[in-house]
Amino acid sequence: MFQGISQKLEVVFRKLRGYGKITETNIAEALREIRRVLLDADVNYKVVKQFIEDVQKRALGQEVLSSITPGQLIIKVIYDEMAKLLGETKSDIAAAQTPPTVILVAGLQGSGKTTFSAKLALHLKTKGRVPLLVAADVHRPAAIEQLISLGKQIEIPVYSDASAKAVDIAERAVDYARKNVRDTVIIDTAGRMHVDEEMMAEVAAVKEKTKPHEILFVVDAMTGQDAVNTAKAFDDRLSFDGVVLTKLDGDSRGGAALSIRAVVQKPIKFAGVGEKLDALEPFYPERIASRILGMGDIVTLVEKAQVQFDEEKAVDLEAKLRKAQLTFDDFLDQLRQLKSMGSLNDVLGMIPGMNRLKGNVSVDGKQLVRVEAMIQSMTKEERSRPSLINGSRRRRIALGSGTTVQEVNRLLKQFEEMQRMMKKMSKGNMRRALQGLRLPTN
Repeated sequence: MFQGISQKLEVVFRKLRGYGKITETNIAEALREIRRVLLDADVNYKVVKQFIEDVQKRALGQEVLSSITPGQLIIKVIYDEMAKLLGETKSDIAAAQTPPTVILVAGLQGSGKTTFSAKLALHLKTKGRVPLLVAADVHRPAAIEQLISLGKQIEIPVYSDASAKAVDIAERAVDYARKNVRDTVIIDTAGRMHVDEEMMAEVAAVKEKTKPHEILFVVDAMTGQDAVNTAKAFDDRLSFDGVVLTKLDGDSRGGAALSIRAVVQKPIKFAGVGEKLDALEPFYPERIASRILGMGDIVTLVEKAQVQFDEEKAVDLEAKLRKAQLTFDDFLDQLRQLKSMGSLNDVLGMIPGMNRLKGNVSVDGKQLVRVEAMIQSMTKEERSRPSLINGSRRRRIALGSGTTVQEVNRLLKQFEEMQRMMKKMSKGNMRRALQGLRLPTN
């Protein structure tokens, strides 16, 4: 997420940190480079112009020019202005005083609108809400089938009627929710390949009949300026309440995220960060600004860890670590929990300072799949006692996992080194253990 723009901005920041004294000249030079980076990232040129002007105005203030660490202070100014550009504070979705709360989901076909509807339903369910999904995209039967299938996966009912009009389906669904004590109705409306009058008229009619408390517009973050232009067209006609950016995990440039709020003047409320139905995050402007600028996002990382990691298992693992009794079963369990947090490169990106190592440090997801396959090809006894794995067993493990004997040897050697390090740590000799770490090099 935002890897491309983060790496380019880090080059600029490195120069800023190196300046002993900040002058109008080197501020102007840095801002020219930032302008170029933002335009390359497909950020709206008007947004870039205003952003640079705002940063320059604050950066030339006496507080910055007289500071002992002016470079760091300018980076803080850039962070503040970027957070402001993204919306400053998290914006929650509305809730009706008298249930049900009606949420209308709109967007173009292919933006991830139907999947988002299911993700939102699951997100609200985990918060204690009792949602109902509504399949109101009658123009595309596959969308109705998709929503019904997703509803079964998350155990949330889907109201549908392929023979009725979208307006009637939506209206009846709200009445159904009221009678069946469903406090939230999420209406998935029809999408098209492009903005057209028929689609707009239908969504407007659904809005008129259901009186939604929240209208969310879904856009694919990877489409850059196209997403911004489409959002503007929808807002002019529909006047939505918030934006949802899907596929944000695959967006290395950040153009849509940085442009859309400033252009349509509506908050970004959610971000889709993966294909799984739990891969949905509330949008925190200050956290996203921190990620874009390569400062990490430790708060989101901790929140993800709290959700995914089992506390009892963590206590048990700590005890094993202290006794240097970690097995391949424990290693496999931790690997799976880490993978469940999303893209591992994105997880690394949440750690402050990791962007400076990105040129040398990258986690290959395919390699982790191979590690998992090798461990699964071991017998239960082999996982608990790796010393049993001789030459013939290594060949069997390689054959069973679709890997090579060399890869199995490498895994066993790395595990042995980890066990040896844990023994040092368990004896309290932390310094020697840390000295034993071999950091990655070029």
